[in-house]
Amino acid sequence: MEKTLVILKPSAVERRLIGKVVERIENRGLIICGMKMMQLGEPILREHYAHLVDKPFFPSIVESMTATPVIVMCLKGVDVVETFRTMTGVTNGRKAAPGTLRGDFCMSGQANIVHASDSVENAKIEIDRFFRPEEIFDWTPANVNFIYGDGEK
Repeated sequence: MEKTLVILKPSAVERRLIGKVVERIENRGLIICGMKMMQLGEPILREHYAHLVDKPFFPSIVESMTATPVIVMCLKGVDVVETFRTMTGVTNGRKAAPGTLRGDFCMSGQANIVHASDSVENAKIEIDRFFRPEEIFDWTPANVNFIYGDGEK
């Protein structure tokens, strides 16, 4: 099964949406195999958002992402990267479809409540950035046979 990184951003933490997002992850059948709260700083944000460091809006990303602690999660599941990105919705919450996390819970392009890895390759890099190996648990819930059909997992 694939793994992906999810960050519940300060906009989710401050608005007390953690439980609602986790509930939707679990209801979908995705497996949380790592989760912790942490305070991000500029060095890790420069690494994580390296493709945006030279953009004029980068300081506002740092300001918003350091406003409160965040929740980082490692999720596991079949096609989990694509599945969770579909659940997340488009970047701008005003344009995100109802039923997606952003479509249901946000109105912003920046304060958009959640980060989701965009590829399997980037997920591996991002998981390694935010978690030590001993913080990821390779377990499978007993109900996994009721989440996937024969031959899917």
